[in-house]
Parts: sequence; structure tokens; C-alpha cells
Amino acid sequence: MIISKHGLSKSLRQVDILVLSFGAMIGWSWVVLISQLMQRAGSVGAIVATLVAGGVIVIIGMIYAELTAAMPEVGGEHAYSLRAMGKTASFYCTWSIVFAYISVVAFEAVALPSVLTNIFPDMGNGELWRVNGAIVYLDQAMIGALVSILITWINIRGVRIAAIIQGVVVAVIVLSGLALFVGLGAHGDTVNLTPLIVGGGTGILAAMALVPFMMVGFDIIPQAAEEIDLPAKKIGQLLVLSIVMAIVWYLLIELSVGMLLNEEQRSTSELATVDATQAAWGRTGALILLLGGVAGILTSWNGFLLGGSRALFAMAASGMLPRFFAKVHPRYKTPVNAILFIGVLGTLSPFLGRQALIWFVDAGSLGLMVAYIFVCASFLYLRYKEPDMTRPFQAPGGKLLGWFGLGASLMMMSLYFPTMPAALVWPQEWLMVILWFAGGSLVYFYSHKKSKQGFD
Repeated sequence: MIISKHGLSKSLRQVDILVLSFGAMIGWSWVVLISQLMQRAGSVGAIVATLVAGGVIVIIGMIYAELTAAMPEVGGEHAYSLRAMGKTASFYCTWSIVFAYISVVAFEAVALPSVLTNIFPDMGNGELWRVNGAIVYLDQAMIGALVSILITWINIRGVRIAAIIQGVVVAVIVLSGLALFVGLGAHGDTVNLTPLIVGGGTGILAAMALVPFMMVGFDIIPQAAEEIDLPAKKIGQLLVLSIVMAIVWYLLIELSVGMLLNEEQRSTSELATVDATQAAWGRTGALILLLGGVAGILTSWNGFLLGGSRALFAMAASGMLPRFFAKVHPRYKTPVNAILFIGVLGTLSPFLGRQALIWFVDAGSLGLMVAYIFVCASFLYLRYKEPDMTRPFQAPGGKLLGWFGLGASLMMMSLYFPTMPAALVWPQEWLMVILWFAGGSLVYFYSHKKSKQGFD
């Protein structure tokens, strides 16, 4: 076993990181969020929103690729922003990405029992309480909690085991998606695409606000870079490739749904991807697609637990968080306490009910864009201040690309503010953001003070 400088197992190969990244990006979003995309922007409007926002993500991905190849260290964003802008900026950059990752883990823990009700209609027993009008059932919450415990245990056992399981589950997703794509060719009709655009530019902007959450996942590669046994340049290339693969996947899904369901069917469907497959192949096709959806939940859940725990570990190793989070399992060489922390939050989240799904999407997306802003700023700072730094992978366009990525990230972040098309909801979503950053700030300044005094 090869051990990295921080004591982690260096065991990930090319296929491992591709399935980790691609699996995290497609997740459950390709089943549950397509309806909202099309309702906000129309069939072609959703495709335009995905292309435009996806293009921005590709640019940000190239920036990540250069930084990851130059600094293949655990924690990704943490390492770049720390070198470029110092501890405080690095804390808020990494804390933002952890917020986004935990939001995805919580989202998947709530989504899993929700999708299983489409396979097992008798689920929904033992009413516990209501959250914002949505009933929380004991059996659904327990399923989400138990699967959270299982995924946490798998990640503690080792990154290689997590990657192998991720590969198997991604194969299930791809096979179920093929059923939808074949159905497009056999039963799709361009007449169903009308109306092409809903809400004009405002509708497309509202749809674009969902895309960052759908595409988050490629940044798992930087988080686990220290555990990858590949040349640095290759890591950067695979990062960009995984983003392109995910964009193509989402475009094919949107085209399929648009041509298999008419406007009325799309507007009343909660799971348009499932309904589109059923329209093509009947109930059997829908069940196959649902199994792919369940697989997507597991890949995303697994990937973000892995990525988020590495970010927490890196912050603790740098004195930004209590040393508790920097503990490495003596046998499995994984950041055990960081994994357990995220695992506990994932285990509790199913008890918030289905209404929490959109809260996690919106609030997590804002955190994601904040992190991207810091990463682009770090890229620019290092390009100007350290032009001779070794860069095995160089992003095309150089500084110009960095400025474009920074401007685009700022624009995307603005979509979540009041009066904008995807403004966060008060109080639920804004309280999530405020409490996360206020609590994190207190922990950071306490840990930073102790670190300066020479305590653990």
C-alpha cells in the first residue's frame, strides 16, 4: 500500500476517479430535477440553460484541472486558496464546498426513500410529524438513515472499496439510461417539444440556477487528489473529461423527456424521466429507470461523502478545524472522524422530509458558487504572482479564462439573491446558509487561536 504525505492510502486509478466524478455529477438529479428544469424554461430552454451553465462549469473545471495538477493534495480547494490567499480565505472557500457537499449528502438521504415509494407504493407508514406541510414517515426516514450508516461504514473501510462499489453502481445507471435513449429513437416525437421556451430569458436564468447543483461532483477529484496514483497532468485531463461526459448525459436526458412527454405531462410530472421511460416502454421500463435512479442516489451520496470528508480532514490538518477531524483510521488509512461527522448529518436528514429536498438544492448551490469564486480568484492570483510555478496541465486561455470564470461565477451566485429568478427562500434556505457560516466562523477562529498558541 502506497501512503500519501498525510497518511492516506494512494490507491485510486483512472477508472476509479472517472466513475467517482461522473457518478457524483449525475446522481439523482437526472431523474428528479429534469421536471423543474423544463417547467422553468421549456424543453429547448432547459437544453439552452444546461449548455450555457454547463459551459461555465467546463471553464471552471479547466481552472480546477490546472490547480489540481499543480497541487495534487488532499482537500483540493483548500490547498489552492491557502497557497494563494492565506488561511482565512482558504477556510471560507473550503467551508463553502463542504456545505455544498453535505447538502448533496442530505439531499440523497431524503431522496432515496422518496423514490422507493414509486417502486413500493405501500411505503409511508408511521407518521412522525410534518415539516413545512410534508409528512415525515417512520419507515421512509429509517430507510434513509440505515443506508446512510451503510455508506458511512463503506467509506471508513477504504477509498478503494468505495471506488469499486461506485463503478458497479454507475454501470447500472448507464444501462437504465440507455433504456430511455432507445425509447427516444423508437417513440420520440418533436411535436412534444412545444413550447420550446417558457418564460423567455428569465425562465432560462431560473433553470440555469439548478445546473450547478446538477453538475457538482467533478471537484471530488481535487479533494481526493492525494489518493490518486496517476501522473498529475492525467488527473487534470480526466477532471475535464468527466464534466463533458456529464453534460452530454444531461442533454440526452432532457431531449428524451422533451420528445417522449408533451407539455401537459411534463408540467404535472414529479419524475418526468421516469414517466418518459414509462411512455416508451410501459411499467417495466419505468421500474428499470427507477433502479437507475436509486443507483444514481448511491453514487452521488458515496462520492460527496468521500469528497467532503477529505475537505474537512485538510482543514483540520491545517489548524482551521479541531484536530479531531484530522484523525486517520490506523488500519484503513481513511479520515475516519471527518467521515463520521458527515455520516451523522446524512443519517439525521431523512427526518426532515421531502420538503427539504429543494432547500438543500438551493442553499447548497449558493455555497458551491462561493467556493468557485475563491478557486477562480486563487487561479488568477497564482498566475500573476507565481508565473513560474510548475503546471503539468495548463488551462487554455490562461488569465483570460480565469477572469471569465470569476465573472461567470459571480453572475451565477447572484441568481440566488433576493429579487433574482432563483432567490433563496426565507427563512428555511437563508437560515441554513447563515447558521452554517456563522457556526463555522466561530469554530475557525477558536481553532486558529489554539493553533497559534501551539495547542492541538
